Amino acid sequence: MLFNRLVDWSLDQRNPRTTSRHLLIPKSAAQALLVLSSAGFVLGASAINRLTFILAPVALALIFFYSVTKRFTSATHFFLGLALAIAPVGAWIAQTGRIDLAPVVLAAGVICWVAGFDLIYATQDYDFDRREGIRSVVVKLGIARSLRLAQLLHLLTFVALICFGLTAKLGAFYYWSMPLIAAALFYEHKTEKLALAGINRAFFQSNAFVSAVFLLAVCADRLRW
Repeated sequence: MLFNRLVDWSLDQRNPRTTSRHLLIPKSAAQALLVLSSAGFVLGASAINRLTFILAPVALALIFFYSVTKRFTSATHFFLGLALAIAPVGAWIAQTGRIDLAPVVLAAGVICWVAGFDLIYATQDYDFDRREGIRSVVVKLGIARSLRLAQLLHLLTFVALICFGLTAKLGAFYYWSMPLIAAALFYEHKTEKLALAGINRAFFQSNAFVSAVFLLAVCADRLRW
């Protein structure tokens, strides 16, 4: 987030939705905190295992790369999904020291999930992005078709979560959570056409609920053993 703020410092000041972001902390403080947090991340990764240490700079590069993608590709939402999708893979590597199929399946679901809700969120900036020449799927396809694509992506997310349960050999506790997750995703798309307050509610509340239910379901399923 620090890198994103620095890269978009002047852009955020011109966007009515983000015009106050640069007032939170001085730019020099953001730069210093970025260096410290990046160094801390690599140092922390080095204390886990050899593979996490080797891949730590790759993870940082992927996360930082997202912030510049909207300047040259409309697929920026999927790069954001990729940046967040490395989290379950990284956690799996930290725990096991290797890469398996299950976290890759989950990562695919995260890409679809994040890209879907970012499409909804990006509808707020449609006019500004067009005026500034910022690339996004919403600018390329328009709001209506982008929202339909978001629905498809969240359907694929749900399929990926089912497949993750199969590949990770999870049991009934996990699958019992799927209707709750489906309901949260459905609610998100019911509120996508509301004003800013409705979009923020869909973006933050629905996705926080999905995350919490998923975490609790996996933990409950593992603890039963």
